[in-house]
Amino acid sequence: MDSAQAYHFKPNDLNPLTITSFKAYDIRGELGVNLDEDIAYRIGRAFAQFLKPVAAFDHANASHADTSNHTAQKNAIVIGCDVRPSSDALKQAAIAGILDAGVDVIDLGMTGTEEVYFATSHYDALGGIEVTASHNPINYNGLKLVREGSRPISADTGLADIRRIAEAGEFAMPSARGTYTLRDDKTAYIDHLLSYIDVSALKPLTIVVNPGNGSAAPVIDHIEQRFIAAGAPIRLIKLNYAPDGSFPNGIPNPMIVANRQVTADKLRAERADLAIAFDGDFDRCFFFDENGRFIEGTYLVGVLAQAFLDKEPHANIVYDPRNILNTENIIAQAGGVPVMSKSGHSFIKQIMREHNAVYGGEMSAHHYFRDFNYCDSGMIPWLLVIELLSKSGKSLSALVDAMITAYPISGEINFKLTGVSAKDVLAKLAETYATFDDGAATINTIDGLSVDFADWRLNMRASNTEPLLRLNVETRGDAAKLAAKTQAISDWIMAQGGQLADH
Repeated sequence: MDSAQAYHFKPNDLNPLTITSFKAYDIRGELGVNLDEDIAYRIGRAFAQFLKPVAAFDHANASHADTSNHTAQKNAIVIGCDVRPSSDALKQAAIAGILDAGVDVIDLGMTGTEEVYFATSHYDALGGIEVTASHNPINYNGLKLVREGSRPISADTGLADIRRIAEAGEFAMPSARGTYTLRDDKTAYIDHLLSYIDVSALKPLTIVVNPGNGSAAPVIDHIEQRFIAAGAPIRLIKLNYAPDGSFPNGIPNPMIVANRQVTADKLRAERADLAIAFDGDFDRCFFFDENGRFIEGTYLVGVLAQAFLDKEPHANIVYDPRNILNTENIIAQAGGVPVMSKSGHSFIKQIMREHNAVYGGEMSAHHYFRDFNYCDSGMIPWLLVIELLSKSGKSLSALVDAMITAYPISGEINFKLTGVSAKDVLAKLAETYATFDDGAATINTIDGLSVDFADWRLNMRASNTEPLLRLNVETRGDAAKLAAKTQAISDWIMAQGGQLADH
């Protein structure tokens, strides 16, 4: 049965329409305001037409591969959705649009974003869509799009074209409608995740896992069953576990400090070895050590860089410029090659491909892997960490304590701006940074403005996705200087018209 029959789109709805939910890197909107099923239909159809404009003419003669395995699906788009109540209806609408464009659909069911990344390459598909709002409020949703090879699509690489087609509503007519296949088996994806570690090397560990009632639980269950079958002594304690799009325990976003306490408390109560919390579509995972301390993402970049350089000496490692001191030190000591990139997934992925980098990491808890089609994953990092803990015999705190002491950080501080633009503030900082330190400085503008002094540095940048100015400060082992410089620069930003934001 054609799943998209659940959504019937009337052709007389195809009048020109301005769609304001298109952003620089994805599509995000408020339900009933600038995102609904009609818009999702248009996006699905426009995406299919953008990826394969000849689909309208060649579908009837296409030779479709056997969909019982992973052979090529050159006329197919894969699609999945998160657990939000609105996500399935938006997915069904997008499916209808894709099918009406004459392109086939492989429906993955409920997924995390990385499952769409994996399936797009695994099935050799034209592209992929994940319907998700990740950690945004419940009245929002969105669509993340990738093209063949799981390559990102941003405004300057296709998203603007897709928007133009969707808004015009002038769609090509195919010679035949696409075909629908449900493919919700996760075996190949789980196989790939576990290929990153030696399951037989795992030692006894008790781990609290908190998906925040998001989409991660089914994947964790599959991994747990593989551990049990292999005799791996891993005990998972599950918190806020069952997928529930009403999010009874709050929106799953561990970046918000108040959201971390429940995970830390559970870890301490269970005397667990570590805890892992996920955001809604589990493209990010967050770590707590055995004491319940939240580990900032920048230190995990160092841990994972070390893990890959141990396996592949002299490899290229990509990182963003917000916090760099610890990461660059680890890469240098391990003989790796440091490659800095502007933050943001499309930039990191591009630089990784250009340099064949084995791993890329951002302090925002996005971790990218060459063998995962240069895409980010929230599952691979925690598997690598538990393997590292098992092989080293160390606790998580023992792995990161020296890093935290050697290179303390402010954490990212966000400011809303009133009466002034981020561009103006950054320009003024470029003229006046010497007021914070009279020593020699090196300037870097890869992403915003980075100013490196002898024993401390700052990075200030405009958010790629929100109207915020973001500040990061770090020092070489001087916690007092960190506090003083962070306060001085924060005061300066507020004097320019900035106000502290709540995230």
